[in-house]
Amino acid sequence: MVGFLLWLLLLIFCWPLALLALVLYPIVWLLLLPLRLVGITVSAVFAFLGAVLMLPARVLRGRPI
Repeated sequence: MVGFLLWLLLLIFCWPLALLALVLYPIVWLLLLPLRLVGITVSAVFAFLGAVLMLPARVLRGRPI
């Protein structure tokens, strides 16, 4: 909602810039989508490596009786 209100404010003060932002936003979102997917993949790989490295400690710790 805040973003929409800021865009309306921009539309009132500088309508060509507001229309340019309205047109360019989907294009920029599509260009940044691969970087977002790479970020998700890298974080998943680090989580997997952390789980693999902690596995021996979890196995040796055992269950408390």
